[in-house]
Parts: sequence; structure tokens; C-alpha cells
Amino acid sequence: MIDGAGRLLALLSLLQARRDWSGTELAARLGVTTRTVRRDVTRLRELGYPVHAAPGTAGYRLGAGRALPPLLLDDEEAVAVAVGLRTAAIGSVTGMEEASLRALGKLEQVLPARLRHRVAALHRTTVRADSAGAGVDPAALLAVAEACHRHERLRFAHTGADGKVSVRSVEPQRLVSHGRHWYLVAWDVDRDDWRCFRLDRMEPRTPTGPRFAPRADPDGDVVAYLNQRLSTWAWPVRATVVLDEPAATVAARIWPGMGVVEAVDAHRCRLHVGAENANDLVWMVTSLGVGFTVVDGPPDLTTALRAHAARCLRAVDPAW
Repeated sequence: MIDGAGRLLALLSLLQARRDWSGTELAARLGVTTRTVRRDVTRLRELGYPVHAAPGTAGYRLGAGRALPPLLLDDEEAVAVAVGLRTAAIGSVTGMEEASLRALGKLEQVLPARLRHRVAALHRTTVRADSAGAGVDPAALLAVAEACHRHERLRFAHTGADGKVSVRSVEPQRLVSHGRHWYLVAWDVDRDDWRCFRLDRMEPRTPTGPRFAPRADPDGDVVAYLNQRLSTWAWPVRATVVLDEPAATVAARIWPGMGVVEAVDAHRCRLHVGAENANDLVWMVTSLGVGFTVVDGPPDLTTALRAHAARCLRAVDPAW
């Protein structure tokens, strides 16, 4: 049987591990009587932990309070939180850096030495290679997330890639964190179709609109839908090529946002790809290292492909 403060910590750990506990279960786990459990619950309440009576059972539930009392974390949980806070400190949500570092500092002060050294070693030897991107206002992020969760129509001013501002009314579906950007996938009410919006280009307007019945995800997968939009529709130069490899083989070489792969038959697939210019398209397609045929693309793609082929030939035979 655990005594004193140790038993209180064990009780708190149990309450954090599961939503509802009966007094009998807690007593059995701690090796005490249910009367002792009731007394220890009272002590936790006096220390500021909101332990409530579980509805419908003679048991207990740890609820949310107005303040954040200390949490009990095992080794793996503590390391996971520390790594997550460090990542958030260099993340894509504006204003989260300082708060994340403050929280990380508090956590590292109470980490056991063996864990503190491991976390510090990870931070010292890790370099983040993400490219810079515009930060997202946390208030806007939370407002959009709440509208998604409550299935409430959302109105916002949106600045397009061309700099033009429009007011949109949508039924928000999902938030997607993609690289250094956040995107909203939503049903555009005025256009009667699915659309994607970058959150750093949005200014949500309050209050939110009426409730709506949620729809099935576009194409059954919002991430695949967003990748398709980013890889084709959003780029000024687009092309479609047929590759002499099965779709499953090619898909393993495609990074998110590069392109969309569709099977043609057991031996070939179709790739829809977009880029800033024709030279970038050439690099993206040829980097896959398979034979291909252009089936749709701008005229300057042919010119760029010929120039690239000539450069490769001259690299091995100056006579070209």
C-alpha cells in the first residue's frame, strides 16, 4: 500500500489516465478502502484539482478547472510534450513561439536529469529544414476550427494569389496543415463547389452563420483533394504526362503537392503536375527517372524539353 503524498500522486495519475473511475476500482488499485479514497479525493480538491462525481456511477472524474494544475507524465509523455513544444516554437502559427518556449522552460525545469539530457541532445543535433512561410493568426485558426467543429457557416475576406480581395461564404469542412501553411477545405456556397483557402490570406468575420449539415469529404479524402489542388489548379503552368511505370511505383516518388497520379493500366499511369514555369515542369517530370509522353501542356513545355534534352546530350557528347 502506498502512503501519504505518494498515494495522492498515484490517485491523480489514475484519474488522468481514464475518464471515469468507480470508488471501488480506485480503492483496489491503491490498496486502500473506499473511505480512504473519498478522503484523498477531498485533499485533491483542496489542492485545486477539480475532481467531480462521475454521472450515473458512484465514482469520480477529473474535470477541467479555471487554472491548470500540475500534470503527471511518464517518461515517454514528458519527452513527447517537450519535443512538441520545441517544434511549435518554430512552427507556422504566429505568436506561438514565445508561449511555447515559456512552457518548454517550465517543463524542462522539472524533468528528471536523464530525460532533460536526452531532450537537450535532440534539440542540439536537430535542424529544421522547412522553408519560411507566412504565419497564421492563432485567433483566426481557432475561429475557423470552431466553425468546422460546430458545422457553422463561415464568412471571411480572402486575398487571392493575384492580390484581389473577395468576401467568401463557405461551409467549413476540414483544416489541413501542409508544410509551413494551413489550409481550409470548404464548400463555397456562392460557387456551389469545393474550394481551398490559405488561412494566412483569410480574415474571418464574426459572428458565424447558421448551422449546416456536414457533407462527405471531397473525393473521400481532404488531404488527397488538397494535394490535387496544390499540384495542378493553383499553378500558372500545368501539364499532364503518361509515365511508363505503374501508378503504385510512381506514387512512392511523388512528394505532397507535386502532382496527382492516376492509373492508366497495369503498366502505365497519368501524372497531373503544375509549376511556376515550363523549366520547373521539365525538372519535376524528368526527376522521376521513367519514360513519359506529354499528352497536355503549354507550347513552351515542348521548347523547354528540347532544350533540356540538348543540354543532357552535350554533357556526354560535345558535338551536340
